[in-house]
Amino acid sequence: MPPDASTLDIVAFCWFVGSWVSFTIIQDHLLSGRNAVNQHLKTVRRHWIDRMLERENRIMDSQLVGHTMHSCTFFASTNMLVLAGLVGSFGAMEHAHEVVSNLSFTVHTSRQLFEIKLLLMVVVFTFGFFKFTWALRQYNYCCALIGSAPMPPVSVEDRGIISHSIGEALTLAITALNGGMRAYYFALAALAWTIGPIPFILATTGVILILTRRQAFSATEKVIRVQVEWLEENASIKGKE
Repeated sequence: MPPDASTLDIVAFCWFVGSWVSFTIIQDHLLSGRNAVNQHLKTVRRHWIDRMLERENRIMDSQLVGHTMHSCTFFASTNMLVLAGLVGSFGAMEHAHEVVSNLSFTVHTSRQLFEIKLLLMVVVFTFGFFKFTWALRQYNYCCALIGSAPMPPVSVEDRGIISHSIGEALTLAITALNGGMRAYYFALAALAWTIGPIPFILATTGVILILTRRQAFSATEKVIRVQVEWLEENASIKGKE
């Protein structure tokens, strides 16, 4: 580590990495069945595929998947532009270091520590790029699954198997897309490190609070939860009939 890297800088970096990893594990793997937007939408996708198997015209379904694929492509392309700018800044490191250090609200650091801060941004956006491209590939797999779905009528047993498999495939693709979009939020937190380690810690904490509120305590979560409860109740009534 550079000689001017303080203990607080190391703590801030560890807090950043630990917060990101912990939030991802909790959000994507440990909240099954809990009141959170991503978990609600798993149920919504299963019901969506259930409805798709009941209709012969599936143009609307392909358009919905295509719309999300376009969004994924847009973010991947934007991610590449940001990466190109960050990598290009290494070619003018002296000038970049001087400009950032001369700002009134940034902390003055050595060039070595500044390079580490910039490299962190590169790593974050590289991670996001891999997530977006993996999500795009998974969406292509989902298109194949949707295209292979049988035409109606489909038996209740077969419909349950197919809706679960396609719904899970869509969930995996969207989970990868969410991981890439999450990288944008944490990149903003990493940018705060140029101001100082304490703003870095506060920005990381702020990102966690914002993402948690949107997932579990927002008006959107309440609206989606009402729809999910209706779908589940309606499905149970049909099952009894």
